[in-house]
Amino acid sequence: MSMVSEFLGQLSFDIGSTEPKYPTVVPAPDFDPDRDAARIENAIKTKGVDEQTIIDVLTKRTYAQRRDIAFAYERRAKKDMISALKGALSGSLETVILGLMKSTAQFDATEIRASIKGLGTDEETLIEILCSRSNDELVEIKKVYKELFKKELEKDVAGDTSGNFAKLLLALVQTKRADPSPIIDNEKIDEDARALYDAGVKIKGTDVPTWISIMSERSVPHLQKVFQRYKSYSPYDMQESIIKEVKGDLQKSFLTLVQCFENKQLYFASKLNEAMKSKGAKEKAVTRIIVSRCEVDLKKICSEYKANFGQSLQKTILEHTKGDYQKALFSLCGPE
Repeated sequence: MSMVSEFLGQLSFDIGSTEPKYPTVVPAPDFDPDRDAARIENAIKTKGVDEQTIIDVLTKRTYAQRRDIAFAYERRAKKDMISALKGALSGSLETVILGLMKSTAQFDATEIRASIKGLGTDEETLIEILCSRSNDELVEIKKVYKELFKKELEKDVAGDTSGNFAKLLLALVQTKRADPSPIIDNEKIDEDARALYDAGVKIKGTDVPTWISIMSERSVPHLQKVFQRYKSYSPYDMQESIIKEVKGDLQKSFLTLVQCFENKQLYFASKLNEAMKSKGAKEKAVTRIIVSRCEVDLKKICSEYKANFGQSLQKTILEHTKGDYQKALFSLCGPE
């Protein structure tokens, strides 16, 4: 079975997704998959490979369009486009382009799998994906994870983590979060704010299961109001309370959740800023965020970046990356 049909077999659309989209990658007008497939074929065949054409085509098409190009390529060249790209490209550019040949959910599922498969666990990736994705996104990731790896995401997460950290991640993967309700329940808001305080700052030690159940089961708009209300009980806000009460991966997970509830795109902008400006730019994190969010909310991440860090994400990419990798990231972010 070719790689294309394995990855491109299921095209899923977000059904009933409540979060608005702010993509930088939108459907190309006058799209012709046969013309694009011919351009890709020529670019791969060119002596020394024409990376620029590959970048121009694939970073300016949506996943659904790239999928059509892959099928057109297979009809033309009688071979699999993903394997051909793999053979033609290398390094960071290859990682970006192969990432773009997966749907957002496939990309996330593959990143999760890679973070738990090898020796040791890449907790950073696991926390970032599981704590920042919406309920709808997580439902889709679980489905795709099972299709791709013939394993249950819950079992893999449980087998690779432990303690309260594992309990929190599992609670998120169980996708029990309530949908946003048009009715504001002030009594429930007060009750949850009080429960978070009573389970943490108020007592010696922390009743972590209470924190987990509230943060994994309540809707995001409800939790935003709970955190506001929380300040009337606690001398510390929710993020400060997390830092005081818990440590390690559990602390990072709760902080990621709260930052995403409050402003998800600012969370990603901060992660990008940190990754680009750290010594030896953390390419893995930069690639993961830009590839996974370009059809979701990268446009809003770019505006949060500029508002909070004094210059555009595009300019930062030009300063901290180079070569074809830089061109691909820059193109995915779109014009300033």
